[in-house]
Amino acid sequence: MNEATIQQDYDRDGFVFLPQFVDGVEVDTICAAMDAFITDRVPHLPPEHVFYEDKERPETLKQIQQLYEYDGFFRNLMMDSPFQQVAETVLKGPVVPKNMQYFNKAPGVGLATPPHQDGFYFNLTPCEAVTLWFALDPVDDENGCVRYARASHKKGLLPHRRTATLGFSQGLEDTSLCDDPETMVACHAKPGDLLAHHALTIHWADGNRSQDRTRRALGFIYYGADAKEDTARHRAYQEALTRDLRAQSRI
Repeated sequence: MNEATIQQDYDRDGFVFLPQFVDGVEVDTICAAMDAFITDRVPHLPPEHVFYEDKERPETLKQIQQLYEYDGFFRNLMMDSPFQQVAETVLKGPVVPKNMQYFNKAPGVGLATPPHQDGFYFNLTPCEAVTLWFALDPVDDENGCVRYARASHKKGLLPHRRTATLGFSQGLEDTSLCDDPETMVACHAKPGDLLAHHALTIHWADGNRSQDRTRRALGFIYYGADAKEDTARHRAYQEALTRDLRAQSRI
């Protein structure tokens, strides 16, 4: 798929699917680096950067924040890389690397991700940012594939409210767009496939109903170079959320 087609699909639908973005050998290398990171680094990370479905059970690890800040391998994957090139293509210019995350839905216990827009968390003006979602496992309906409301990025930032889902503290107040079969797209993926979606595109995922299949992925967040972040508002929200999660003994 050439750059013009990628831009066209992204602008029209609010997301684009890039199959076999990375070959199997490189996927294996990334998975090995991720396994080593979880074993060696995760025990020493700040608790607000590591989320578990059940923090007493390490096998329920669900999310790690800011990977590229802690490891040179992931820094190289994030910056001046093919992933950043995709971000620059869909945002039509220079970008600012902002976050790199690990996601998993553990078998049988991985919970659903509520419908939301990433832009609610970003506090950007204009809201020009992209999230890349990179599959490390086969992903389908059973273990929680990403679902989009096609063209929902054209509706602007919609009202959100607090949820009880760790790692996704805000969800849409009105989820009717997620029930429309004309716009809902379920994105099954194989290891090495890449999704890119606009910060205003509504997306969600079911829980992992399987008993033996993980649902691992990496997420890359890039802001448009001209987008201005309300850093004070963002910091205040993160600090309040961290206090709340600690009070609930969730981190």
